[in-house]
Amino acid sequence: MDDETAEIELLEQNLNKTRQISQRMTSILSSFDTRLVKLEKSILPLYNSTQVLTRRANNIESALQKIDEIASYHEGVAAEEALILRGPQPNQLSAYTEVLERMNVSVAFNSTDSRDKARLVESGAKKLIQLYTKLVAEGSSGVPPGGSEFTSVPFPASLMTTLKPLVTFLRTLPLPATHPSHPAAAGIQSALKDAQKGYGDMRGAWVRKCLETFGKRVVDRAETIDGVAAGMEVGKWTENMLAVADEEYNLLLELAPLATPAAISTTYATLISPLTNLFTSTLGSLGSLIKRNLNKNTFLALSAYSSLTSLQPRWNEIMSRRADRKENELKEGLHSIRASCLRSFPEFLADIRMAGLGKGGELGTGVADFTISTVQYLERMPAVQDAAASALLTLGDGNWKMGEGTQIGKTKTTEVDEQTVLEHFTYDVVNATVASLLALSRMNKRPAFGAIFLLNNISYLRTHLIVRPRTDIPSILSRPSQELLNSNFRTAKAGYFDANFSPLLQTLIDEKDKGKSAVKEKFTRFFDLLDEVTERHSMARVLQDDPEGRATVADEAVKLVVPSLQRFIQRNLGKEFSKNPQKYIKMSPEDVESLIKGFYSGGSSSGAPTVPAPEKLTNTLLQQAGWGW
Repeated sequence: MDDETAEIELLEQNLNKTRQISQRMTSILSSFDTRLVKLEKSILPLYNSTQVLTRRANNIESALQKIDEIASYHEGVAAEEALILRGPQPNQLSAYTEVLERMNVSVAFNSTDSRDKARLVESGAKKLIQLYTKLVAEGSSGVPPGGSEFTSVPFPASLMTTLKPLVTFLRTLPLPATHPSHPAAAGIQSALKDAQKGYGDMRGAWVRKCLETFGKRVVDRAETIDGVAAGMEVGKWTENMLAVADEEYNLLLELAPLATPAAISTTYATLISPLTNLFTSTLGSLGSLIKRNLNKNTFLALSAYSSLTSLQPRWNEIMSRRADRKENELKEGLHSIRASCLRSFPEFLADIRMAGLGKGGELGTGVADFTISTVQYLERMPAVQDAAASALLTLGDGNWKMGEGTQIGKTKTTEVDEQTVLEHFTYDVVNATVASLLALSRMNKRPAFGAIFLLNNISYLRTHLIVRPRTDIPSILSRPSQELLNSNFRTAKAGYFDANFSPLLQTLIDEKDKGKSAVKEKFTRFFDLLDEVTERHSMARVLQDDPEGRATVADEAVKLVVPSLQRFIQRNLGKEFSKNPQKYIKMSPEDVESLIKGFYSGGSSSGAPTVPAPEKLTNTLLQQAGWGW
């Protein structure tokens, strides 16, 4: 019990101490609280003042930052303005376009200085357009290609590397159609239109310059080379022009700043205008050349017509439709050339018939000029067969006779095809040539020479048109034409033998109750006539340019004369018509055969065949008759 009381008292003592400590702490804390209140009251005005200063400091800092930003911005605008006004520099095109693009964006967002920036955008765009024009001018100048063959001149690749990105940017510039509220849109569009028109002018002048030399060459060569080849050159030159125009169209699609269909068509029409003018003037020169001497230049007209007709579809597409043009210079040129072609057929026949009237002088025995020209005409015809047949069909079957006979009207023309009408024309050409040759041969005062003339000319026609043609003439000659030539050749050959050898054969005809003097006279007459034939053939060569034909005629002449002479000699040697037969029988049949074959040797026409001496008469022949020398 005492122990518990002692612990209680101890606890109470400790509690009292704790209470005393707590009271002292409370007193101290109260004192601190009083002091803190006093301190707060003294610090609060300072704190309030400090906060005001801090806000002012922040405001000042913000104002300074804004001032720096504005100053920096104006410095950048000034630099960009200087860059734009200076214009694009080499190798700095991308930087220049980026500046313009930024300014254009700020104009689009209606910034406070958008009008000033719009003026800068317009100025920069015009600088770029000037660069575009300069590059196009550089690519459209220089020395045109030379040589005999035309080669296209592509746009320089070194300039294309700059032009392509430039054109790409120019196509993004504001235009009234795409940016109706942009202040610079109208000015930029006007500048682009001028630049694009300049592009068409410069490229058109350049390609004309490249083609003009070759056009003059075509006209000059047309007077000196074969007409068919010259006409093909006209077609080739026109084809090159179309190829160049096609290349330029594709280049325009790639380099035109204004790529709308209407703008492309307008610019392309400007570009090809020098080409169409060049084509018209060149074809006009060729037309004048053809009309000046239609007979000589017929095949130039036909070949050119054939070559150009095949190009009409390409011309329609490249030169008319793409440029939205109604004019068609090729079609107009073809009408003019076709008119010359239509006129050439009746004029050629008229020239042949005119040749049959003669020139009033002595007719030779060689191949006549109009015979050679007829062969050359028909030899060239297969090369222009389609054009000639088309023109003849347009003229009308038979209308080339210029009033001779019955003309065939249009209703009949529709019933024949091109091959048939061409065969009809060639028949009339052959028939007119043969008729003129017959007329000329009859005009000769010496029929024997007329017969040689007719044989030489008819054989020349037949050989070159049927027997050994140098071109595909048989494809345009009908069977009646060939039969006409063969029949007249046989007639001409028979007439030649009749005029030159019939008098010889008539002297060898035996007459009853005729004495030795008649036989002597016949031999004398035969060899006198043979001398005349020899002299004639020394002056007039037969089939001089036809070795095979000469050999055939020689064999036929020998078979015609020599057997008759042999029979006549054999019949009369036994009658002892003379004590000196070699005086009358000047040559043996073998020598006569050699002499006749000499008429047709390939030697010069000035050399006479060799006549054997009388003493060379064959002893065998006389010995057979019982005579000796």
